Amino acid sequence: MTQNQLDTTIFGEPPPEEPRRRHHRRRRQRGKGRRILVLILAVVLVGAATATAFTFLKPILSSITGGGNEAEDFPGPGEGEVQVTVKQGDSGESIATALKAAGVVKTRTAYLDASAADPEQSARIQAGTYTLKKGMKASDAFGMLTDPGNRTVARATIPEGLWVNEIFARLSKATGVPVAQYQAAAKNPAALGLPESANGRLDGYLFPSSYEFDEKVPAATQLKQMVAMTVAELEKAGVQPNDYNRILTIASIIEGEVNGDADRAKVARVIQNRLEDPNGPTVGLLQMDSTVHYIEQGRGRAGTSNEARNSDSPYNTYKVKGLPPGPINSPGAASIEAAANPADGPWFYFVAVNPTTGETKFAVTQAEHDANVREFNEWCSANKDKC
Repeated sequence: MTQNQLDTTIFGEPPPEEPRRRHHRRRRQRGKGRRILVLILAVVLVGAATATAFTFLKPILSSITGGGNEAEDFPGPGEGEVQVTVKQGDSGESIATALKAAGVVKTRTAYLDASAADPEQSARIQAGTYTLKKGMKASDAFGMLTDPGNRTVARATIPEGLWVNEIFARLSKATGVPVAQYQAAAKNPAALGLPESANGRLDGYLFPSSYEFDEKVPAATQLKQMVAMTVAELEKAGVQPNDYNRILTIASIIEGEVNGDADRAKVARVIQNRLEDPNGPTVGLLQMDSTVHYIEQGRGRAGTSNEARNSDSPYNTYKVKGLPPGPINSPGAASIEAAANPADGPWFYFVAVNPTTGETKFAVTQAEHDANVREFNEWCSANKDKC
């Protein structure tokens, strides 16, 4: 007896549809297996295509974005020399671009990764020119930029009390920019941010300080920065725009007359007292030697000659009452503050009895002042080369 016959004997005849169901089930299983196989093959093909595309496009993307990984960095240490300039306000992105363009780093991202690893040092990178090597490891380039000792910059130091022509000469010597370019820039005062009250004149508005300029910074840009610093100092002292010229003129006289900070506010009070009392002891005349020195454009001697005091210049405060037309030099912060906030006091006179030390004496009456002037004359007798 066969197995089928035995099954029939025990279980009876199978339903007529059973063989067909088993057949359909086997077909469904075979179809499902084929679909899974096709899906696996598709995934494999897509993965292979993606890998091929990435391998092909990676160099192109890196060249566009400056991206990369460690393989996109130079091994270093580099060779030769190349100068890279970091400008004031440059971002890390700007620095990375400049380094890549100069051939210092292989990719921008290599530098940005090094910078991001030490944000505190990155924030300390200063404007200036740095001598680096071509083909440096990005982390080494970053290290050199964060070391102030590797920074070279043209520094122009402008002391208080200089005249415009003296400032141009100092700027030119420090930066290499010709004096003629500063003179040309001064002819366009509006482009320099000069206030209307300055009447187109730079006198008094080129703030004395130390500046880091080089020959790549245009003369107009340099002067504009100096003017902006003067305006900022006036604002700090609480001076209103319509009073800029008056305060700077007084401050410039203080700068030309005083050596010691302690006397500045007192000299400001003397000037104010004379201006406010045209019928007082000096009948409204300021009688300041510094304004006469400005007329002559001469330095090195205390006092003035009778001839110089007879000048018809509007800046001659021995003949013309009130303030001169404008500042006579570029005053510093201390003189601006003193001009804006004079000391309280009754003085109408002052004289530096010892110009070498700056010792200055103040007086209320002409008699007191005459005694102080005699002391000054004694100093001049002992220092004839300075009077």
